[in-house]
Amino acid sequence: MTQQVTNQRVSRGRGVERLVNGQPTTDGAGVKINRVLTQPLQRRLDPFLMLDAFGSDKPGDYIAGFPEHPHRGFETITYMLTGSMRHKDSAGNEGLITDGGVQWMTAGRGVAHSEMPEQTDGLMEGFQLWLNLPSTDKMMEPWYRDIPTGEVPRFTTTSGAQVKVIAGATHGVEGAVQRSGTEPLYLDVTLPANASFDLPLPAGHNAFVYPYRGHLVVDESCVPEARMAILANDADADGVRIVAPKESRFIVVAGRPLNEPIAQYGPFVMNTQAEIIQAMDDYRAGRFAA
Repeated sequence: MTQQVTNQRVSRGRGVERLVNGQPTTDGAGVKINRVLTQPLQRRLDPFLMLDAFGSDKPGDYIAGFPEHPHRGFETITYMLTGSMRHKDSAGNEGLITDGGVQWMTAGRGVAHSEMPEQTDGLMEGFQLWLNLPSTDKMMEPWYRDIPTGEVPRFTTTSGAQVKVIAGATHGVEGAVQRSGTEPLYLDVTLPANASFDLPLPAGHNAFVYPYRGHLVVDESCVPEARMAILANDADADGVRIVAPKESRFIVVAGRPLNEPIAQYGPFVMNTQAEIIQAMDDYRAGRFAA
């Protein structure tokens, strides 16, 4: 069910600190992706560690998928715009993510999982976001949830915005998942031509906007398609103002920074190098969730 809400007003909007080009690369068994949030940006966009955008109608770009691999110390949020992919993990979870669905996995103390396409042709498009865990939660029990598109809360505003709330809460609508430690907000927004969307944000939260259809104007700065706009942390700003010169679609992601040390080695994200070494030893010894 889609709620109708009044467009909230932002009195002073955040500006665009900088625009970021993604880095084309491959991951898994050769899946072509655009890595938008890279490791050098982890401190600036704390608590977010990585954002991959993927999209291709060529089976060779995605068909090999992501065979079994481990994670520890963070959460993965896969949002499938179009396509079908199956998840299996060492904690016994299995699920199929399809058009408009979300897959949320908390690796915690350790899990090995695979993500494999369940299609042999057609378009596969979506995002995978990595969200850090507070140090107190890094060794928690793994957790997993499939969220079909019909279970993702959504609303429309009087200004014409159509919004899916994957995580967090805004405009009085609570998203599919809440996290008290990092307070993530994850929205997918569609704006008609010349429509606007005002989004209140806590001043201390790091945030970015990524248009994947069309382009946007954020506080008088143009944000082209497939470019990430890092929003400035202005203590006097109470949110962000977004205008679509033509029909556009974009994600907005924001969260409360942890301000903790980040130690990463591939799929393990902890706070110290000693914890990384322990994670590697535990994985090799088969001590991840089973």
